[in-house]
Amino acid sequence: MSNSSLKSPLYAIALLMLAMICVQGSGSLAKILFQSFPVLTVSAMRLCLGAIILAVIFKVWTINFRAVRWKAILSYGIALAGMNGLFYLSLERLPLGIAVAFEFIGPLSVALYHARQKYDFIWVGCAILGLILLFPLQQAQHSLDLIGVFFAVSAGACWALYIIAGQKPSGISGNHTVCLGMSIGMLCLLPFAVFSGAIDRVFELPNLYYFIGLAILASALPFSLEMIALRNLTPLSFGTLMSLEPAVAALSGFVFLGEKLLWNQWLALTTIIIASIGCTFTMQRARQQKEAK
Repeated sequence: MSNSSLKSPLYAIALLMLAMICVQGSGSLAKILFQSFPVLTVSAMRLCLGAIILAVIFKVWTINFRAVRWKAILSYGIALAGMNGLFYLSLERLPLGIAVAFEFIGPLSVALYHARQKYDFIWVGCAILGLILLFPLQQAQHSLDLIGVFFAVSAGACWALYIIAGQKPSGISGNHTVCLGMSIGMLCLLPFAVFSGAIDRVFELPNLYYFIGLAILASALPFSLEMIALRNLTPLSFGTLMSLEPAVAALSGFVFLGEKLLWNQWLALTTIIIASIGCTFTMQRARQQKEAK
């Protein structure tokens, strides 16, 4: 493949879409593993194996540990642990698309908090409307698990903290920050995995293959694809495309798990996506106006 094709925006978009499919496909695989393993064991082993894979890819042994700002790394890793553990707990009780939509409120709230454009109230309204529509109108037939909703929203809050913590200077490269943060997140969840008593079965074949596949799909592969895509996409394009994540999650849940959503829940996903895309546009516009002054 030529260098020009590697720099093509369409190629970058394709890579980013593939990354989203990998992440949401990993969510479907995690839900399958929940049938045989405790949820927090799956989450801990995903972080553990993901940290090992990324440590090899990014050569973690080259880190200058004296330069590491451990306070920033610790907050980043704890937020990462909460985000992953709580999200997987929500997946045990909610359809994949619904769980991602509730979780997505976290980063959307961070974006809306920093936005100051006159159209912001429209995106806030879309986000609120999306949350309302996520609850089925026919409660007797299709009720949502409120505990699952709580876990998903809490995962979104951790996602928001993860974004804030990730912006703090860590003293090392972004790649190494992710490696160390994921390792700390794994250490936070590992005691729960050990306490469950099922961690020994993780290393039995073919279970180990499934967990390695989960780590690759959820961490190593999408992270690498996003890094390549980011080099050839504007922040506006990247943020807009990432806004499609709840829809990709719903599609993954439908294809791999047979999860079907009601019409109002699909409408809810659409409004949340619109809110995220609109917020991305207004934030980018505000940044451009600020830089032009």
